[in-house]
Amino acid sequence: MRQGETMRDLVNVMKALSDPGRVKVLKALEARELCACEIIALLGLAQPTVSRHLKVLADAGLITGRKVGSWVHYRLAQNPSTPYAQALLAALPGWLEADPEIAALRASLRDSRRGKIAASPTSPTSPDTACAACAPPRA
Repeated sequence: MRQGETMRDLVNVMKALSDPGRVKVLKALEARELCACEIIALLGLAQPTVSRHLKVLADAGLITGRKVGSWVHYRLAQNPSTPYAQALLAALPGWLEADPEIAALRASLRDSRRGKIAASPTSPTSPDTACAACAPPRA
């Protein structure tokens, strides 16, 4: 076993892949950094569910977050902390490229514009709880 490799590291990465919602988050983050508001709107899931997914992905070393005011913007880890996370992130771009769910996710991501996410009537994020990048301009 190489230094830094543990059973827990492998289990965390495998756990991160065990949910379709988390896989969708990873595939979405391939395109660009996203705030939690965007991820909530993109997946159509409740905020606590998305928060749990983000925690599992971060614990596995697959994503990192950076604070922007009161909100956190997420991206794929640039320097994964374990060889398992590094291997997964290296292989990720070739996975699920023909999957219809991933294609729809990418189309939604291309069509979404920051500033309109919380204003959408189908968005689970309200304008009052959206980050500054996602909230519609105030009149």
